[in-house]
Amino acid sequence: MAYNLLKGKRGIISGALDENSIAWKVAQRAFEEGASIVLTNAPIAMRMGKINELAAQTNSKVILADATSIEDLTKLVNETTDVLGGKIDFMLHSIGMSPNIRKGKAYGDLDYNFFQKTLDVSALSFHKMLHVADKQDALNDYASVVALTYVAAQRVFPDYTDMAQAKSMLESIARSYGQHLGASKKVRINTVSQSPTMTTAGNGIEGFDVLYNFADKMSPLGNATADDCADYCITLFSDLTRKVTMQNLFHDGGFSNVGISYDVIEQFQKGANS
Repeated sequence: MAYNLLKGKRGIISGALDENSIAWKVAQRAFEEGASIVLTNAPIAMRMGKINELAAQTNSKVILADATSIEDLTKLVNETTDVLGGKIDFMLHSIGMSPNIRKGKAYGDLDYNFFQKTLDVSALSFHKMLHVADKQDALNDYASVVALTYVAAQRVFPDYTDMAQAKSMLESIARSYGQHLGASKKVRINTVSQSPTMTTAGNGIEGFDVLYNFADKMSPLGNATADDCADYCITLFSDLTRKVTMQNLFHDGGFSNVGISYDVIEQFQKGANS
């Protein structure tokens, strides 16, 4: 059901790869709520994903950009304001990649060149996106920027390796830029710490299915789905949350505040008795 929460608003959605992507769901919901959007991703996404299919569904333009490139991001922001006919009201940062995870590197055996790439793609790209939008004066007053993160920024999940540091940096950037742009332009910046989600990226992490099932059993409400996350992001883009900023917002069915659940205890007991 749509409520016209974003009627007349203009936004950029980054990171949509296929129908399993959270960014894909956010784009669909933003369109349903009346927004005009631009989709962006790295050029490789054109070859690996289905972003043109999403563009057709949402009547949106695709502008390719390497999120680590100031030049590309400047082109993205300038073209977006031209295409959409005005300043930007919301942006979604849904970008993350770890060459160390892709190569199966253990935390004690990380490749530091890969590590730097992880930080550049997964965290510094957020800083660069905000920097460019600020310098181009492309954001409307009370614009909303949301970046997707994960609880591994606060807790240890061994197979998440250097992405944990990237997510910590991402959340810190949201706070620092939230103060800077909030004071100067009333722009809101938040991170959403999402449950493990069955996306193409998530499924690429070793042991993800075990983590997904564990989190689901730990969470009183169960894991939040990609559709659930999209709904939440829409509220953060809307005028209903104009005073919410610089927050890391857990959207995880309660996982982040649970020590242990009866479902997990029962599973351990069954294992001990087998």
